[in-house]
Amino acid sequence: MRERGHGETGGQRLDGRLHSTRSDMVVHSETGTFREVPSSATAHLNRSLQAQNTSKPLAKNKTRKPNSSHSDVVYVVGGWSADDPSCPIEQFCTEYNEWKMTTPLMRHRRDAGVCAVGGFIYMVGGADEITCFSGMERYDPSQSVWNSELPSLSSPRSKVCVCEMDGYLVCIGGFDGHTYLNSVQRYDPTCNAWSKLASMQRKRGGATAVVMDGQLYVIGGNDGSTVLDSVERFNPVDGCWAVCPPLRCPREGAGSTVFLGRIYVAGGRDDLGLPLKTAEKFDSDSLRWTPVRPMKNKRYQVSLLVFNNLLLAVGGYDGISDLKTMEAYEHENNSWRHFGSMKSKHPGGHVAILKAT
Repeated sequence: MRERGHGETGGQRLDGRLHSTRSDMVVHSETGTFREVPSSATAHLNRSLQAQNTSKPLAKNKTRKPNSSHSDVVYVVGGWSADDPSCPIEQFCTEYNEWKMTTPLMRHRRDAGVCAVGGFIYMVGGADEITCFSGMERYDPSQSVWNSELPSLSSPRSKVCVCEMDGYLVCIGGFDGHTYLNSVQRYDPTCNAWSKLASMQRKRGGATAVVMDGQLYVIGGNDGSTVLDSVERFNPVDGCWAVCPPLRCPREGAGSTVFLGRIYVAGGRDDLGLPLKTAEKFDSDSLRWTPVRPMKNKRYQVSLLVFNNLLLAVGGYDGISDLKTMEAYEHENNSWRHFGSMKSKHPGGHVAILKAT
């Protein structure tokens, strides 16, 4: 059993708005601790986010309203551990600058795939301490309810990665409890049905995936015998997979996202099972991976996302404790900084973003 973490630091408000120009101000609340950015960064950050964050924080003595449709909403979904089997779902709302608990999953699980498609959040596969799952749950934010009456995958899959591509939910690789998989399935929300896509060239569990320029990139993972540095790209036009340049180092359980026209990959663990803090980015024009400044913390099973024009690393495991802290990457000076904390730890959970409507 992993030890509980301690000494995790706070960070800046997720919505980027600042309480003060003082660089040493710290605000404590029941929803977490937020540390201001240096005053020199205040003007730049507020200008970059002003267009997206026009609503004011609600006074404490007023009734809170649902999130504005003009703000993206971040959800941290799933995760399971023996010392915290409930592992609640958390939602961050920029309008009120706070994390809050929301409707729990119908079945607790970890190592599932999590993705937002068409205004819903899907959680696919996963496992508990005994069983790998093939089922799927869907969260409707307008009703705050989960629905599990959906078609299942063709086989159970934990350590599966999922992403949205052209309005479909694509489920890639994974581990069925006996072997690692290279099969790929696609869910059509309109038809409420799964179909098969061409299989990858390598079996992969614990991989990470992104879509850039209309093509699906699957990065790293584990094939059952070794941690992988290989990368594959799927072209939906011809339905074929192609080999891409490998990562600078093998990674399983890394996070990935597209930021400023590049694929960023961070964290994970190496072929010795050691959590990583290193990061790298891929340029599809030069076909090269180049190093990025390492994160402040090692983070296996970290989630990367772009939120309010910031690249964030959320959660993960540092080799000792599951983390609820976040970091933000500043590409201007190639550095990471602490960026607040969730209410709970989410071992084996993932992040999804519901885009503003």
